Amino acid sequence: MTRVSQYEQSQTPASVHSETSDKGLRSGALGMATSLILAVASAAPAYSLTATLAFVVGYVGFQAPAVVVLAFVPILFVSFGYAALNRRDPDCGTIFTWASRILSPNLGFLGGWAIIASFVLVIGSLAQVAGQYVFLLAGAEGIGSSPADPRVLLAGLGWLALMTLICYRGIEIAAAVQRALLFLEFGMLVALSAVALVRVYAGTAPHGAHRPQWSWLNPFEGASASAFVSALVLMLFIYWGWETALTVNEETTDRHRVPGRAATWSTVLLVALYLVATFAAISFAGIGDTGIGLNNPDNSGDVLYGFGTAVFGSSGLGSVLWHLLILMVLTSAAASTETTVLTLSRTMLSMGDQGALPRALSRVHPRYRVPHVGTVTVGVVGAVVYVAMNFLGHGLVIGDAVSSCGVMIAFYYGLTGLTSAWAHRAQWRSGAADLWLRVCFPAIGGVILFAAGTWSLVQAWDPANSGTSWTLPFSSGTRVGGAFVMGAGTILLGLFVLLVCRRVYPGFFERRTPAASPA
Repeated sequence: MTRVSQYEQSQTPASVHSETSDKGLRSGALGMATSLILAVASAAPAYSLTATLAFVVGYVGFQAPAVVVLAFVPILFVSFGYAALNRRDPDCGTIFTWASRILSPNLGFLGGWAIIASFVLVIGSLAQVAGQYVFLLAGAEGIGSSPADPRVLLAGLGWLALMTLICYRGIEIAAAVQRALLFLEFGMLVALSAVALVRVYAGTAPHGAHRPQWSWLNPFEGASASAFVSALVLMLFIYWGWETALTVNEETTDRHRVPGRAATWSTVLLVALYLVATFAAISFAGIGDTGIGLNNPDNSGDVLYGFGTAVFGSSGLGSVLWHLLILMVLTSAAASTETTVLTLSRTMLSMGDQGALPRALSRVHPRYRVPHVGTVTVGVVGAVVYVAMNFLGHGLVIGDAVSSCGVMIAFYYGLTGLTSAWAHRAQWRSGAADLWLRVCFPAIGGVILFAAGTWSLVQAWDPANSGTSWTLPFSSGTRVGGAFVMGAGTILLGLFVLLVCRRVYPGFFERRTPAASPA
């Protein structure tokens, strides 16, 4: 099948054809429930909250629940765009494939690069958290206090290797592991939130606790506009990852509809979970700068650790629940590591299959029916990047790498929203629902996310907003934030890789992309 005929087929309504080009993956292996589980697990709710909530509270205080809700809006809008594009063309390359066929191969390649870069940048943080929590679970609290502790590095590499092996053995095994991990994570977050709120209302919470107030959902109360926008950009990170349901679309039953529905519903589940957990944490711990207060600098990198100890106690049943809480954060990071490998290997599979990257990446294992070359590549590259970042800046570069991810995430999410709007730009003829769900909402979400990414990059220039800082060459000692260096550097590297691939793989970039007539 030629490139043009593939594109033309993608413009045919789903009712006319039910299959896309076979890449050798195991079709129909995942149902709606499993796709939903993968989408929620990819966001790593426990890991995301423990790493982000304190910084959001630092910006806006009691208005953090309002940020949770507002950050959800553009994510939901873009998820509508994902669902609409997947309905037209269910390909595991997602925005790489959609933008390449609808807009241009150059934009599609940059969308694929943004996916690869963002997940590679974050995989070190996920592995590091998993490594640290292995020792916390075992009671060895002294180990891992330094980000560059080699014992944590080895434990993190072990987890990365294990998750890569699970992904290598097949999508069914990977999905089964995700079900078990998410059950513990979701259950413990709900239990922690419930016990915290019960103690607040019962009057047994520590000094500084506050009963939840509806005013906490008011974005116009308290924080300045600048602080609120900064918190909003940061909160977008905790929703990231739900699109994994789309990257496994070729392995899903009813691939035109189920992945999109799973992705959209996962965002709804996430906002509900985050909202309850945020209310509970602020109510129980307060926003003070001492003790378990969320503005205490000692708690900024790991909110749930001290919070959970105070909620559950340290003896009897409380000790058991506290250890389950530690296990929850560990499994959250491990689960997200697994879905990172799943997402990257399938993105590279599609890019290799269409000739934008080496064809070897499109190879699928004849027995396990997974992109085994891409899976191993992700594991090896992730390990190398993790080791390198671990020894740069005493491990603080890993935090800056996570911060810089926001630019890449905003780019490919925003590009997806705008691609959906362009592809379905004539949907006003089909009715109001199609107009809003396929054109207006995705476009609004895309514009918001592009603006958020730009704001994030501008803010990252200030060294005060990063863990590390670097001196600009050929300047009079001007220093910029490490997050800016990594974000801008990743963008420039992507443009360089694009130019190289244009010369190495001219067939993909020089193909004639048909005008995208709206479906």
